[in-house]
Amino acid sequence: MSRGKRYDGEQKLNLKKVFAVIIAFAVIIMFIIGINKLFTGESNTQEKTVALEYFPIYTEGKWGVIDSRGNTIVTPEYDEYIVIPDSTQPIFICTYDVNYEDGTYKTKAINENNEQIYSEYEQVEALENYDESNNLWYTKSILKVMKDGKYGLLNTNNGSLVVNCEYDSIEALKGVENSFITEVDNKYGLVDNIGTVIIENNYENILPLTDKYEDGFIVESEDGKYGLIGYSKQEILDTTYDEIKQVNGDNGYYIVQEGQDIEIINSEGNKYLAGEYDDIISVNSGNAIIENNNQFGIVNIDGTEVIETKYDSISYATGNNYIVEDNNKFGVVNTNDESLIDIKYENITYRSAAGFYEATNEDYTSDLIDTNMDVKLSGVIVSEVNESDGYIKVRQDDDYKYYNFRFEEKTAKEILSGNTIFLSKNEEGKYGFVDRNGNVVVNYIYDDATEQNDYGYASVKLNGLWGAVDSRGNVALEPTYSLEDNVLIEFIGKWHLGEDLNLYYFTDEN
Repeated sequence: MSRGKRYDGEQKLNLKKVFAVIIAFAVIIMFIIGINKLFTGESNTQEKTVALEYFPIYTEGKWGVIDSRGNTIVTPEYDEYIVIPDSTQPIFICTYDVNYEDGTYKTKAINENNEQIYSEYEQVEALENYDESNNLWYTKSILKVMKDGKYGLLNTNNGSLVVNCEYDSIEALKGVENSFITEVDNKYGLVDNIGTVIIENNYENILPLTDKYEDGFIVESEDGKYGLIGYSKQEILDTTYDEIKQVNGDNGYYIVQEGQDIEIINSEGNKYLAGEYDDIISVNSGNAIIENNNQFGIVNIDGTEVIETKYDSISYATGNNYIVEDNNKFGVVNTNDESLIDIKYENITYRSAAGFYEATNEDYTSDLIDTNMDVKLSGVIVSEVNESDGYIKVRQDDDYKYYNFRFEEKTAKEILSGNTIFLSKNEEGKYGFVDRNGNVVVNYIYDDATEQNDYGYASVKLNGLWGAVDSRGNVALEPTYSLEDNVLIEFIGKWHLGEDLNLYYFTDEN
């Protein structure tokens, strides 16, 4: 019986035959892989690099925590929302034993190993804060702790107290970072995030002048009079006024009320426009927006009329430009009352960080207008203005497009440089994804979709339901959720963003 051999008569390896067999196998394997990719739409897409963060989750009436890779960190077992003050730190504030009748509760902090931390304190809480639109946020790296019934502040970066537990209460100053109201015997003071006492506990109330702590703080005395104290502890205005408006005029101008008179005063005590108008709204570049008989105009602080008191509202934009309202329509004029943007829009907002005007039309689309008053984009829906990365995302002609702040159109690959797959739409109006080289990674089968998010997942919609694909284009979750009431559609694995964006959590429920 003959046998096949790989050897010559001299029992040496026949290299030509071996190479031929290897090449034949390689060709077969490559053919199989190629056919598989053709049908699956997969490519050699790399997995996206994702920064480690933590998020609350809600399922079956319980709260837990996942990380940005979709791993469960804290099993959902808590009845109350778990607060994560800083998503980059594994510090989770859990509330339990809540008595809704008397308002008492207990709290504890746990880490990523479900171990209790800061257990030497009776209570550990995050410091809630709100911006001017009443959106909730938390102070990062600082927690409120209680010991022996008194409150202090703890730095989570090193675990040390920056403010000793000696106050009856501590709360964040609304709308302002790094500023905390302290209370002792019903008197209020203020400390910062490194424990410096800015204002002693001598006042009935403390308010921010603006949303920047550097601008100073309005204080109220026992007799109901108001003054102004700067961040460096200096007294800017004596505590003698009936009101100080929460408006910071430039060049040290402030708007105050003495008796029935509204006036402007500077830090040297000089007064302007005292009692001349029903109200003074703001001071910018030496000009004041004033109100008389429910109509608005602009005067110089010496009283010289700049714009006649004839508009329904005026707000400062930039330079010598003001947004004005007339008969429920908005436009922009300069200090010569020359029309720069026609008074025809439903609303106008000046995006100061990006340097353009967003003017809303009757159909809820917007015109984007640069500081030269040229309409750069017309009839778009603004999806995102990313100030940190310097781009605008708009929906235009039923497609998403990207522009830098010079209104130069950019591709998603240029803007979203960290992404591994990119949204693509075919001639039939179906959505899929391609890699950086334009290779199809996810076939064009979806009715709608979003770009890959920071956590590597893209949302996809099919037959009215939403699901997700991962950073390689693999299906992470088959379309499952209707999400009709969700403003934002975003996934981390099987978890989708909840409806309440102010609470910010992920869930696996419809």
